[in-house]
Amino acid sequence: MDAVLQALADPSRRTMLEMLRGRPATAGELAEALPIARPGVSRHLRVLREVGLVEVRQDAQRRIYSLRPEALVEVDEWLAPYRALWRNRLDALHTEIARGKKARK
Repeated sequence: MDAVLQALADPSRRTMLEMLRGRPATAGELAEALPIARPGVSRHLRVLREVGLVEVRQDAQRRIYSLRPEALVEVDEWLAPYRALWRNRLDALHTEIARGKKARK
């Protein structure tokens, strides 16, 4: 999980993952959307591939990159208790707001 989180720490890599969430893309397509040179995009894609966040397939002369969301399962499981904590706090806030509205009536 640490390697995945380190890969996600870079904003360019997160942008690539967001793009790949919509559809598979080539390195060239990803490079067009980012303010970095093509070799930099290739390095970022290598990092994402090594941690399992993307996969690549060959299509003639092109490499097509796709998101592998299953690589985020461990991160999602780690975040679950924090989501529950926020949900509980938001529920408590909602309750206090409702009490405040009743008190003003």
